[in-house]
Parts: sequence; C-alpha cells; structure tokens
Amino acid sequence: MTVSPARPWHGVLVATALPLTEDLRVDHGRFAEHCAWLVENGCDGVVPNGSLGEYQVLTPEERRKVVETAVAAIGGDRVMPGVGAYGSAESRRWAEQARDAGCGAVMLLPPNAYRADERSVLAHYAEVAKAGVPVVAYNNPIDTKVDLVPELLAKLHGEGYVRAVKEFTGDVRRGYRIAELAPDLDLLVGADDVLLELALSGAKGWIAGFPNSLPKACVRLYRAAVAGDLETARELYTLLHPLLRWDSRIEFVQSIKVSMDVVGRYGGPCRPPRMPLLPEQEAAVRTATEKAVAAGLV
Repeated sequence: MTVSPARPWHGVLVATALPLTEDLRVDHGRFAEHCAWLVENGCDGVVPNGSLGEYQVLTPEERRKVVETAVAAIGGDRVMPGVGAYGSAESRRWAEQARDAGCGAVMLLPPNAYRADERSVLAHYAEVAKAGVPVVAYNNPIDTKVDLVPELLAKLHGEGYVRAVKEFTGDVRRGYRIAELAPDLDLLVGADDVLLELALSGAKGWIAGFPNSLPKACVRLYRAAVAGDLETARELYTLLHPLLRWDSRIEFVQSIKVSMDVVGRYGGPCRPPRMPLLPEQEAAVRTATEKAVAAGLV
C-alpha cells in the first residue's frame, strides 16, 4: 500500500517503541533502523512520541530528535508524531516542529493535566490546528479521563480541527456512531485487540503496537480485515490475539519490548517509573510470541 500524502494516517502505522541503551539513553541509530525495517516489512508509517514511545519521560531535545530521525529514515509523509502535552501552547509548538520537519500529520491527545470539559477540549484542538498540519485525535479516556465521544468528535471535525481519530476505548460500537455523525472523519483502530471488529466497522487505518515485533503478520491481518477476507483475518486474529491483548494492558510498553527481544529485534529497557515485567508476565508474553513464531507469523 502506498501512503496517500492527503491522508497519511491510512493503513498500518506503527506506534513505535523507542530503543534505549542499557544506561537509558535514546539509541537514535537503532531507532532509524527500526523505522526503515517496519516499512520494508509492509507497514505504511510510524507514530513516534506516543505513549509506546515513552514521550512523557523524554527531554525536549530527545523528543525533537526522535521526530527528525524518523523523517530522515523513511520520509515525512510516513511519520505522524504524537504531540500530546499538558498545555495547548506546548502541543502547538510540537505540531509546528513536526510540520517543519516535514511530517504529513500529527496525533493529539485531549488536555490531560485535568479532567477537561467540552469547551476546553474544543479550544485545545483549535489551538493546535493553527499549526497548519492535519490533526488526528487520540481518544484514550482510560489514561486521560477525557472521553472524545462521537458527538464531540463530530464537533471537532465539523470545525475543521481534526481529520481522523485513533479510537482506544475498546467500544466497537463507536465506529458505527462516528460514521453516522461524521461520515468524513476517518476512524483508526487504536487498540490491537479490537482490530478485526473496528476494521469491519469501516476503519481506514490502524495505529498499532505489535507490528514492532511481528510486522508482516500484523499487516496481513489488517489487509485481510479491511478487505472483508474474514477467513484469513479470523485465523490470524485468533493466533495473534493472546499477544495483541497486551496492547490494552498497563504494561503494554514493556510487553511489546519483550516481544521484540523474543523475535530477535531490540526491545531493551524502559525508563522509570516503568518497571520490568513480573516473571509471570514476561513468561506469558514470551510464550505468546513464541507460539506466533512457531505458527510462521514472522
């Protein structure tokens, strides 16, 4: 699939894990290689500086360089950075930095320093939209405590503030309601373990975690799902689901990095306050990954 410059959020975009050295420095060389490897293995682009990329514990300089590294590795049309921040002005500055680096779009959480009301959410997205780069909303009320319900998304889209939404609630009914209220707002799968259900409701893309370790299998799954090839999609989904469901757990960053290590990629450590998986958690992730590998899903 070729990424459309007009809608670079279509297809499989990988929420990239960020490789850190043993002393927890960002390994930009490994990160550039990882972005290129993902595209070589069928993914359509990357989403750096999201939760999986540990953006909350990066310095401003590290965060800026992560974007520039991804753009240099695979081209700006394939890079959609997260620009979430506590303040709207800061999010706008990150959107401007992404724009100036050549990115085709950005992904934006609602205000997450407090439980924002609807007026605040609208003002937040209006401010960041001034950067002049297409904005994909990220709805994750589990973490932000702000729910971009379909009615609010329709307002955000109607005002021209957002072009798409990464939907992470796990409520697969929302895809149909969003399509009714805002038919031109693109729905993107936001949680790996509801990929099939949201693909069938009309999703145009998948901001995905586990392609970090199994890109070819995940791309095959997505392509089959959106094409309506349910026989292929269901078989792959059943095989992968014991792994995919870790994307919706609080240990998702550590889990995906462990899965990367199992398949011979470099996952590596996380920065505090994230702790390593408990032994039983790591064993479960390793077992699920090994079963996927044994089934030929590499």
